[in-house]
Amino acid sequence: MELHHGQIVERIIRRNGYSISEVARLTNVNRRSVYNWFSQQQLKPNIIYKIGYVLKYDFSHEFPGMHVQDNDNSAKSTPLLSDTLLKKPSEDQVPAYWKDKYINLLEKYNELLVVCMENKP
Repeated sequence: MELHHGQIVERIIRRNGYSISEVARLTNVNRRSVYNWFSQQQLKPNIIYKIGYVLKYDFSHEFPGMHVQDNDNSAKSTPLLSDTLLKKPSEDQVPAYWKDKYINLLEKYNELLVVCMENKP
């Protein structure tokens, strides 16, 4: 059975506490694109690399042997994420952390409201 790339990426994102809004903002795409990634059986290595880079997560454990492609379609010799990319966020990224935390909490609250409204007689 082949790995479902989108489901693996989604599980890692959610397990590490990132919101969809946060991932969309960090990867410079809209939220719909992030949801589309989750539904795809196969993701391009460049997308997986981009997600891993912004989340500071090494996907080489989930996708061993997968390498990022250059524009000329030749495989780079570097794995999806190297140790040099796993750095602490800079001080200018700290305000974004709280904003993302608030958006995540708001999304969870809205989900709870929907559940409550569905269960209401």
